[in-house]
Amino acid sequence: MSNMSSQHQYMPVNNPTSSRVGDIEHISHLSEHIGSLCLSSEYSDVTLIVEGHRIPAHKVILAASSDYFRALLYGGMKEANEAEVVLQAPIHAFKALLRYIYSGHMGLSVLREETVLDMLGLAHQFNFQELEAAISDYLRQVLALRNVCAVLDAARLYGLNALMDYCYNFLDRNAAEVLQHDTFLQLSVEALQGLLERDSFFAPEVDIFKAVCNWFNANQPFVKSDGGTSPVDKILKCVRLTLMSLEELLGVVRPFSLVSPDMLLDAIHDKTTTRTTDLRHRGLLVPEENVATPKRGARVISGDMRSALLDGNSDNYDMERGYTRHNISDAADNPGIVVRLATTTIINHIRLLLWDRDNRSYAYYIEVSVDQKDWVRVIDHSNYFCRSWQNLYFEPRVVQYIKVVGTSNTVNKVFHAVSLEAMHTSRVPPLCEGLVRPVHNVATLELSAVVIEGISRSRNALLNGDTEHYDWEQGYTCHQLGSGAIVVQLAQPYMLSSLRMLLWDCDYRHYSYYVEVSLNYWHWDMVADRTRDACRSWQVIYFTPRPVSIIRIVGTNNSVNEVFHLVHLECPSQVEDAREDPAAKKTRHSKDGREARASRDRDGRRSSDDASASNSTEAQRTPSPPGEAAATAGSPAGPPAASAPPTAPRALPVAETATEAEEGYDD
Repeated sequence: MSNMSSQHQYMPVNNPTSSRVGDIEHISHLSEHIGSLCLSSEYSDVTLIVEGHRIPAHKVILAASSDYFRALLYGGMKEANEAEVVLQAPIHAFKALLRYIYSGHMGLSVLREETVLDMLGLAHQFNFQELEAAISDYLRQVLALRNVCAVLDAARLYGLNALMDYCYNFLDRNAAEVLQHDTFLQLSVEALQGLLERDSFFAPEVDIFKAVCNWFNANQPFVKSDGGTSPVDKILKCVRLTLMSLEELLGVVRPFSLVSPDMLLDAIHDKTTTRTTDLRHRGLLVPEENVATPKRGARVISGDMRSALLDGNSDNYDMERGYTRHNISDAADNPGIVVRLATTTIINHIRLLLWDRDNRSYAYYIEVSVDQKDWVRVIDHSNYFCRSWQNLYFEPRVVQYIKVVGTSNTVNKVFHAVSLEAMHTSRVPPLCEGLVRPVHNVATLELSAVVIEGISRSRNALLNGDTEHYDWEQGYTCHQLGSGAIVVQLAQPYMLSSLRMLLWDCDYRHYSYYVEVSLNYWHWDMVADRTRDACRSWQVIYFTPRPVSIIRIVGTNNSVNEVFHLVHLECPSQVEDAREDPAAKKTRHSKDGREARASRDRDGRRSSDDASASNSTEAQRTPSPPGEAAATAGSPAGPPAASAPPTAPRALPVAETATEAEEGYDD
């Protein structure tokens, strides 16, 4: 009895993986017993013939492990009634696959790389998806110059896109070495064509041409035409002859018989008549990493106080230091601020920090180039007011020079950039007409939005995201009816089609208002006219998609007093309907408490009105909600809401010109 008990392994009571006390786990024994049947004729009921080898097997085990074998042996096919089944597979890899089927174990590290690739093919052929994924992960870990081309061909053959992309990225990073390695000669026509078409396969084009010639010499007996375009023409079309110098075209390309005289003449013609920016360039691809750093060889070659822009310090700057600048002018050849990257590089994302120690706004555009002669404008905010951090996206381009040109500053005639980053990212938000079409709220302090006009006890309370903690004294922004407005400036223009607001709702008052949007404070578009409506609490507003960087909310009526109160603003709206918003359904105060408070305030207001002059201010005669007048002193200043050109506050002035700053000029 004691011997029998010792053979049974009961799960401990405190084992967290056990579903209940008394469960027995003998999985290792089961694997061991079934594994002993692998390649054994004991209980075998089918013989598999692979490359002439006869392998005994067990139908039920094969069928239980794979849909392929289940259909083959039990799905009504002719093999279901045959004692011998012929399979097309490499014998060594197939035996390793059988051991995996019978035991659930496979040691890839002890297999030859050729066998591992054969195993990948068998896992794909026989629909072992988990095994296929595991082998792909292993190949990523052992990828090297000696095997990357073979792995790439296998990934293409079996349609493993993730593994194929991993191989291509490896080849991109090691382009110069791969061109000199024997493994390059093993690429299939399709894999070689796919590699040469990549802008990120970055190496001198003359070296790519020489490697392609070596590939043709090594594979000429195996390269056959498919009846259409020959493989030679397909591959040569992927070699960018226009990127070579005339000396290379005549001295290196011309002696090779692969390139016809017409093809050579066409390349020379295109090179001499086409703008540099219109040629298909190759560039270094460094995913998700800022390449505009001194460590990576980038430097500022135009602009004043050049050292600040790329130093990575986006915190310590003021009116005297910490920024790079240039004088704003209307000249078409304004040099602006130019950054030179170490080499031609693929980017699609630029982050730019504009000087933001006050509420001033800038306008600017960004151009890129590969030779500092032909420029392409990728960002044009020359007519849009922008501030603080700019998160900019565009189609991936090969660039070496980045030029930022300021066109406007609402305070003076100098453009100030604190920091610049450039990179290639796969995390690109939705874009529309070159502008970000945001999904999440962009009217936040984190994204550099700011309240330009409005009165509040707490600066930017409107944008702090707090829709719970507000009362009669705090948590809202307001303006006097008939005078001023609440104005919010976003960091940059966004393509917007909705916004949502929370009107102060601690009692049962209602408001009327309208909303306008702008890009520059001069031209306003009305997107909501609720001047004849009685509105309260949450408001969701939809309008035709348009670029927006400034939002102005103007209250026209308050059923209790002469002040318009706003608690929260977001854009785009984060709910489709205000009635569906959980926050709108929350009862922040009890109904009885609200009514009692409102009653006291009405009584107090009536007493105050009797004792006050007819021209008393709203804060003096209206105790609900109190605090508006008291908050005026601390209210944020900014461009006026009137039609006059805006002038930003100058509490922290930046020097009017570069010369004045150098002389210690203080406004």
